[in-house]
Amino acid sequence: MSFQAYLDTVKKQTGMDPADFRAAAEAKGLLADGVKTGEIVAWLAADYELGRGHAMAIVATLKPTRAADKSDDPVAAHFTGAKSHWRATFDRLVSSAGEFGPVALAPTNSYIGLTKGRAKFAIVAVTADRLDVGIKLKGAEPTHRIEAAGSWNSMVTHRVRITDPAQLDDELLDWLRRAYEAV
Repeated sequence: MSFQAYLDTVKKQTGMDPADFRAAAEAKGLLADGVKTGEIVAWLAADYELGRGHAMAIVATLKPTRAADKSDDPVAAHFTGAKSHWRATFDRLVSSAGEFGPVALAPTNSYIGLTKGRAKFAIVAVTADRLDVGIKLKGAEPTHRIEAAGSWNSMVTHRVRITDPAQLDDELLDWLRRAYEAV
């Protein structure tokens, strides 16, 4: 579904266009600095019965300048403040994955996707304490270190929690290589 199709469906369901939602969100104080996207999505679900995808389309129309202000580099936005020390480890991971073949980055607000062409084979979520590496490798049995992703992220099958840069090792890179080759 295209972005415009989401907006058209919302208009049909609610009778409101993005300008109407902007006015309603402003009146509720939801456009102020510090308001989380989840708060806006919850409001749109509760007051207008919008599903997540439709709500996120409205959020995109409400906060375009906020997203642009975060950083001109959407990857860099993941490595601010207490998370900045993980940038070198992430860059090493991407460089190592690049040895398998061309790798592109697909950053979102919550993680950075690693893609081969248009297919995502891994994701990286950054916290102050660790890098969570999600790997898409169907049929592979979890190990003591590489756990099933479970409900952490439904786009991947496995998850590795890196708490020390030294944990970016041959075992993890082998799993990433296998996932890269599988897509």
